[in-house]
Amino acid sequence: MKETQVIRSLAALAQEARLRAFRALVVAGPEGLTPSALAEQLGIAANTLSFHLKELTNAGLITQERQGRNLVYRASFEAMNNLLGYLTENCCQGTTCSPASTTSCHC
Repeated sequence: MKETQVIRSLAALAQEARLRAFRALVVAGPEGLTPSALAEQLGIAANTLSFHLKELTNAGLITQERQGRNLVYRASFEAMNNLLGYLTENCCQGTTCSPASTTSCHC
């Protein structure tokens, strides 16, 4: 993953409503959610949510698909996994890190 894409992804997630929307779409899984269902779940106005979904789409973190009269948004698990992989690629200089229950990396 290129640094420019990492920066775009992190910038898109660096806003509360977008982070909440992305996480909700991750939880929804491959079925995704319509904007109205997502707006209701998050308590965000539809026009505000539309702006945030556009930002997440432009960052490549979510996709949209038309199903009949509705749009369905889904998390891009490939993009998410690429981002996580980039962020942890050199964790602990390639050695196994301590369990996640610890607060710091003990390499």
